[in-house]
Amino acid sequence: MGNEAFDWERQRTFLAVLAEGSLSGAARALGVAQPTVRRRIADLEASLGVALFTRTPAGLDPTETALALAGHAEAMAHAAAAFVRAASAEAGEVAGVVRITASDVIAVEVLPPILAKLRAAHPGLVIALSPSNRNEDVLRREADIAVRMVRPVQEALVARRIGAIPLGLYGRRDLLARHGAPQSLGEVLRIGLIGPEHDGAMLRSLRIDGLSVRPGDFAFRSDSDLAQIAALRAGVGIGVCQVPLATRDPALVRLLPDLFEFPLETWVVTHEDLRGVARIRVVFDHLVAGLGKYLG
Repeated sequence: MGNEAFDWERQRTFLAVLAEGSLSGAARALGVAQPTVRRRIADLEASLGVALFTRTPAGLDPTETALALAGHAEAMAHAAAAFVRAASAEAGEVAGVVRITASDVIAVEVLPPILAKLRAAHPGLVIALSPSNRNEDVLRREADIAVRMVRPVQEALVARRIGAIPLGLYGRRDLLARHGAPQSLGEVLRIGLIGPEHDGAMLRSLRIDGLSVRPGDFAFRSDSDLAQIAALRAGVGIGVCQVPLATRDPALVRLLPDLFEFPLETWVVTHEDLRGVARIRVVFDHLVAGLGKYLG
């Protein structure tokens, strides 16, 4: 196998075809011509001596070999992205790209004002923010810093505990004016409860705490936390919200605080190898301070 098999552009094209399911889709994603994608895949297959895709009426299906190689190619993609971020500024300069990952709600509702103050103080910083409920792996350098709701256990990670963000049960004032403030979970269900479409960690935790709530109990269902908050703010029903976030909205009223309060442990995490990089350290410390103020 020659060195041409390790041409990164071919690996990147392979990942794009894998993700898009077609040559044309990969070409659009990469911003290149379709014949270029076809040639790169053919060259990669020739250098490896195996077929990576089979053509079907629905597009291109990956072979077993392609699926086996996908994880290795993804690791190369993460390494390449981390390489570019690392080269975006001198190690001692508070400038360049810092990639942050956080849950949808934290990324969209909580971090923007914190990051605005950060960039006002350090205009040379470029923030790449990934709103995702998936724990992007800081160990694999998918992100430089992560805000997580579970304590990381890997020794190579540096983690700072922010505290437990309390979750409460809320309803809009006008909704409660029509139906009355519920005095029990049964009355909440009668008015209409907002929650996930499918069972998950939070529902299982609630059941451990003695609240028998299942997806079938929800009058409005979405696995998107942001959609649930939007429904709560619109008065679709009663829903769960982070207490510091809900207190910003005077239209929301907290309900049954003695019955429902769920602590959401919060951590800021980075790789120990990055802690000495000035821009990473500054962003890390700023997130810790900003989230600490949010938590109150």
